[in-house]
Amino acid sequence: MKLASSKRLAAQRGTTLIELSVVIAVILLLVGVLFVGISGWKNAANQSACILNISTIQKAMRSWSAANSVSPPTTGTAGSVTIADLANAGYFSPSLTCPAGGTYSDKGGVTPVGIIFATCSKGHAPAGDLSSW
Repeated sequence: MKLASSKRLAAQRGTTLIELSVVIAVILLLVGVLFVGISGWKNAANQSACILNISTIQKAMRSWSAANSVSPPTTGTAGSVTIADLANAGYFSPSLTCPAGGTYSDKGGVTPVGIIFATCSKGHAPAGDLSSW
C-alpha cells in the first residue's frame, strides 16, 4: 500500500499544462503593460526635449535682440528675425528638430517677454508661468 501512495505523490508533484499556460499568460500580460508604460515614457521624453528646444530658440531670439538692440514688438519691421536667421547666425544648431518629428515655426519677429517665439507642429508647448521666457 505504501508503494502505491508514493507513486501517487510522485505523479502529483509535476506541473500541468494548464498551470504552465496560466504562468505564461500572466508573464505576457505583464510584458504588455510594460510596453504601454515605455511608450508613455517615450512620449513624455519627446515632449520634454521639444520644450527644451523651444526654450533654446527663445533664448537665441532674446540674445539676438539684445545684440542688435531690437526690442519687441518688431513684427514686420527691419528688426524681425526668424528661426532660420538665428540658426544661420550660430545661436543654435541648424539641425535642431522636434524629437517627435514635428517642425518649428516662428512668429516672425521679436516677441515680448512671456510670449512664445517658436511653436511646434506636434502641439508641444510649455505650461505654467512664462514670465521668464
